[in-house]
Parts: sequence; C-alpha cells; structure tokens
Amino acid sequence: MRFQLRCKKCGKVIPDFATWFQQDQQCSCGSGYVEVEYLEPLTLPAAAPANDSYQDYYFDLLPLQRRADIVSCGEGLIPMERWDNLEAYARGKGVDCRVYVYRNDLNAGSGSFKDISSALAASVLKEQGVKEYCLASTGNAGVAFATYLAKAGIRFTEFAPNCIDPATVEAIRKVGQPVVISEGGYGAAKAEAAAYHKEKGVLISGGNTDPLRIESKRLLAMECLRQLGQLPTVYMQAVAGGTSPLALEKGIRDLQKADFQNSKFKIQNYPACSWSSRTSATPWCVPGSGPKPTASPRAGNSATRR
Repeated sequence: MRFQLRCKKCGKVIPDFATWFQQDQQCSCGSGYVEVEYLEPLTLPAAAPANDSYQDYYFDLLPLQRRADIVSCGEGLIPMERWDNLEAYARGKGVDCRVYVYRNDLNAGSGSFKDISSALAASVLKEQGVKEYCLASTGNAGVAFATYLAKAGIRFTEFAPNCIDPATVEAIRKVGQPVVISEGGYGAAKAEAAAYHKEKGVLISGGNTDPLRIESKRLLAMECLRQLGQLPTVYMQAVAGGTSPLALEKGIRDLQKADFQNSKFKIQNYPACSWSSRTSATPWCVPGSGPKPTASPRAGNSATRR
C-alpha cells in the first residue's frame, strides 16, 4: 500500500479506505478527521499530461490503487488564466502583482469546483466496490456527485433543501440519480441524509474534511508548479465550508516534505458573497508584474493569458 490514513485527533493509523469505510468513516477515538499520508517519496510528473484526466496524470500523488478504476469526465487539468484587468486594478491601489485565476467552470463534468473531488471519490468508491452513496447538498455537489457516480455505476441519493433550483433537480435526475427534496432548509436536508445513512447503512459524504475532497483539491498546488513554475504567495477564494483552502495548505505541506519550500505563502479566506455568486473561478496573486513566469521543465503548458 502506498498510503495510509492518520487521525488528526489521536494519531492512530487507519491502513486504507476499506477499513475507513468499514469504521463508518470514524476513528476509534470518535473523530472523523483524518489525513492521507503517503509512504513513498512524492515525485511530480516529469512529462506533459497524456490525456485530460488529472487522476491519471497525478496517479502517484493520489490515494488510488488501480488506474483501471479511474472515473473521469476531463477535469482538473484546466488552464490558469492571467487577468490583466485585476492587475491594473491592483496597481491603482498601489499593489504590484500578477493575478492568475483557476477556472473551475471549465471542468468538464458539471462545470463546477465540485468536479475534482467528486471524480476522485467516484474512483475510490469504485475501487472499494461501494454500491450506493448519499449526501446533502444545495446544488453543485449534488450535480457533480450524481454525474461521476452514475459514470462509476454507483447509485447516488441527493438530499436537497426546499429552496433547491429546479434546474439542479433536473440535472441530477437526468443522469438517473434520485433526489429527495426536504420540506425544510439545508439543515433539515442534512438531518434526513444522516438518518438515511444510519437506517440504510449507505455510505455518506464525510463533509468538508473528507480525505477524498482534501486529497483531490490539494493538487492545485501541483498545478501551480506545472503551469506557472512556482507557487502563489497569496491565495484568495470565496468560501463557505472551506475545503479548498484546507486542501491547498495540505498540498503545500506535501510539497515541503518533497523538499520544495515556499515559506511566504499566505491564504486569504473571504466569506461567500458576491464574488462567488458571479464566478466559480479562483483568483490569486503572485507579487511582481511583468512577463509571465516560464513554466518549469515538468510543465505541460503555461498559463493562458486572458
């Protein structure tokens, strides 16, 4: 086995995802927060991607066992755009920086930031022979999980609040997955999903610290190196639960273990507000204006300038 899971609370090791799922995604101490640890040195891919599957390209950096079980719609390896308009705005405020945006809406599964984590979850669940899965979602996660789990041949049940957009319900049902619409809000939908999980023994999403979500989204750090040749010094994102910043921080730590240092890295968390409602893109700044950095030798291509 190339990896194991370690409880963040007590430090106990869970040997694999089969054991983790058998334990109902809980350590014996009662905590549901674990991190994946890799037992072999992490090595970044040297060649350019051969296809559009980030799981295939970063296979050795992910908690996967078999390439044959990878579930992909073409997500993760999307171009980073340089946004001159934000650079000009920053200069007007006295800030000299380069601004790059990771366009989550270019993911080919459902066109959202949930595609990357849903893809890895589908692959691992398929590896483990899981037949059914459920979660509560207000929209994006439900559509993404429905899409990828349908592709994996896994039944998925979405528990939705009463305010869910009808177009979201249609998108989930279109791929053959059921939707249970609560009479209440998101809290009620979460309670109903938890009850379904307990009564039916159906595996449920582990939430914002789910190791499958963290491990997939942490690859943004590796994509920065592939496309830009460096890590950002400031990362900005409108967040709700905050999985993406947690994941990026984990990616930085993994890179540091591989002797790549970036001591000046900072994360800026902003509450979910108007920015997130206008775009699913993720912006960040790299200090210093001028020409774009040349991608490192391991890079498949450079960032796309807007």
